[in-house]
Amino acid sequence: MYQKVLVPLDGSDLAECALSHLKSLVKDGSVGEVTLMNIVKIDIPWAEMKSGNFDINALREPLFAASKKYLADVADRLNAQGIKVKTESVEANRPAEKINEYAQENRMDFVILATHGHTGFKKLMLGSVASGVLNQSHVPVLLIRPEACRL
Repeated sequence: MYQKVLVPLDGSDLAECALSHLKSLVKDGSVGEVTLMNIVKIDIPWAEMKSGNFDINALREPLFAASKKYLADVADRLNAQGIKVKTESVEANRPAEKINEYAQENRMDFVILATHGHTGFKKLMLGSVASGVLNQSHVPVLLIRPEACRL
């Protein structure tokens, strides 16, 4: 049994297909605590920053609000099915590194992640975030391929 499971979501339907696999694992009794994670990436407008009229919090706040709302909506859907989850909105420019760092720091036992599988020729079969998580993870990773979501 995996006591602590991390499910990174990027807001896409494809990423959420990992939830059906999560539900199966919960139903089988293979999963304990579930944490849904969304990475907030902040693109800093350097031209505005140089002018001195830049407020990073004005940029950050709506992005975090949207992330938290998204995760709350997903959590509500899972809670309605009897699956209790925690949510985490985390800022990062390198999602794969942050996912692995979070998993290690919070002693996650397992990561469930859908892969888009469309970034570059070398990453034909895996998305760049999924590939990074898989290659750097210190815990088992379940990658859900796009084909598994379109059944």
